[in-house]
Amino acid sequence: MVAVVCFSYLMLQEANITGSAVRVFTVPTDAPEADGTCAWDKSTMVLVELSSGSTRGIGYTYADASTGKLAETLLCEIVNGRDAFAHAAILKDLLARIRNQGMCGIAMMAVSAIDNALWDLRACLLGVPLANLLGRVRDSIPVYGSGGFTTYTDAQLRTQFGDWAAAGFSMVKMKIGSHPSDDPRRVRVARESIGSNVRLFVDANGATTVMQALDLAHAFAKNGVSWFEEPVSSDDLAGMRTVRDRAPAGMDIAAGEYGYTAWYFRRMIDSGAVTVLQADATRCGISGFLDAAALCWAANLPLSAHCAPSQHMHVCCAVPRAVHMEFFHDHARIERMFFDGFSEPRQGVMTPDLSRPGIGLTLRDSDVRKFSV
Repeated sequence: MVAVVCFSYLMLQEANITGSAVRVFTVPTDAPEADGTCAWDKSTMVLVELSSGSTRGIGYTYADASTGKLAETLLCEIVNGRDAFAHAAILKDLLARIRNQGMCGIAMMAVSAIDNALWDLRACLLGVPLANLLGRVRDSIPVYGSGGFTTYTDAQLRTQFGDWAAAGFSMVKMKIGSHPSDDPRRVRVARESIGSNVRLFVDANGATTVMQALDLAHAFAKNGVSWFEEPVSSDDLAGMRTVRDRAPAGMDIAAGEYGYTAWYFRRMIDSGAVTVLQADATRCGISGFLDAAALCWAANLPLSAHCAPSQHMHVCCAVPRAVHMEFFHDHARIERMFFDGFSEPRQGVMTPDLSRPGIGLTLRDSDVRKFSV
């Protein structure tokens, strides 16, 4: 296999990017959804397609439709015609191009979609799964079911979590923070729906104060909550550190989903604000996710992937500190509808299909046209 890959690379030393496209899709949610700081009724995927001859690669982000316009500009100005194997040089030039827009938000999500597509294209050109190109450390990765929105009735919460538990998920996560005084009761409902053997996570999306978060953390501990995500704003590293220091023993404090650059992840780790770092390749790109993974390796800190399970599965099988991925209800639903090659979790674990190159996904054009923006 090594000889074949080396030979293939020699044949593809000038694998220029001969085509590119950006497609934007908006998909309504299947029910009203909210967390502690936001409400929504749709999700938007910005998908980048790159080609080198007949070989294609895709990458995507979940962002505003305006991200697609910037991605088109970046493809035209920076990417088209370049050697796909000059990935690092292309990424360097993309980051320089968005300097004045700021390396976060819409600008960085556009870069991330392109970066993800470059990783997929390179692996497809070599005819290998991305996990193999990166170098696997495991064959599969656990996922946690993520939903339990604050708009859900008790019946909806019980059904969603009960179904995940019955399917073999060992972890589930619910949203809190819209009505903090009611959250201890909602957590009890969740615990009753999953039994005692499934780990229960909560996510406040930064909705509570330090003192509220600590009060809630100790109340939640009575029902075995073992993960408290963004108890306060992740921009408040001192507040996060206070919650971490005073949370019940055995309760992880997690954040990092809004990280776009390596320096963001480094500041969060250095502050001691979290016991588990999160990273999201739809915001920092797979290249940024690898940066976060290297920092976690150096800090001996666990790493968890945020949202977009299909975009993270291969890279999570290739980094030592990855412990699990978020199987976010909206994104899993969209990816299941949009892609051939979607990996259904089996007993709470996602496993790459190593017979498919790249990230293993093929867009179902006929099925997704109705969602095009």
